[in-house]
Amino acid sequence: MSLFNSIRNTIVPVHKEGYPFVIGFFVASLILGWVFKPLFWIGLVLTLWCAYFFRDPERMTAQDDDLTISPADGKVSAVQMVVPPAELGLGDEPMLRISIFMNVFDCHVNRAPMRGRITTVAYRSGSFLNAELDKASEQNERNGVVIQTRHGEIGVVQIAGLVARRILCFVHEGEPLDAGERFGLIRFGSRLDVFLPTGAVSRVSVGQRAIAGETVIAEFGSLKGPTLSRRG
Repeated sequence: MSLFNSIRNTIVPVHKEGYPFVIGFFVASLILGWVFKPLFWIGLVLTLWCAYFFRDPERMTAQDDDLTISPADGKVSAVQMVVPPAELGLGDEPMLRISIFMNVFDCHVNRAPMRGRITTVAYRSGSFLNAELDKASEQNERNGVVIQTRHGEIGVVQIAGLVARRILCFVHEGEPLDAGERFGLIRFGSRLDVFLPTGAVSRVSVGQRAIAGETVIAEFGSLKGPTLSRRG
């Protein structure tokens, strides 16, 4: 299954936001190759990496309003109770925060962790510290999205990292979202924080790998019926 997932996540379409970068890398490779032929092959490897970075794989997402799905591919870097950023408007009481760190080899397309309607989109400028550091949640550039769900409002925060210099958010206030639906992308290497209200129980551990749109990171309640899936 691990080999299958690796192949599935490698041979996939490139997100449209990556086209200018892939083309730019390839053109640079041609120019460098004209100057010194071996440089073309180095540039070609970097071009292939760029296409790999901007991959946009298809995912199957359970449409169960009691489940919280990972919004990003990467490593679970923290599971703890933390006061959410003030700009989200979620109050000053600690909420369950699950953080997922994306390195430069992870897929960076971000997906909605739960179904609901967007109530807030809040951008805040900041630093570009290593996104794995806990203080990155407070000091780094970030963009927060609040979603009204069946279990209350949840927050999803895109955090720029040491290499990342651009956060993209594709959604706006008032729009509906399905679990697993694409809502943003970060270039290059970054982190996603999910803030969940009372009643949420974490289903992941620090160090665990998560797959955006597929891995269940938390749930509300315990009585489960059949779930549906969304292909996207």
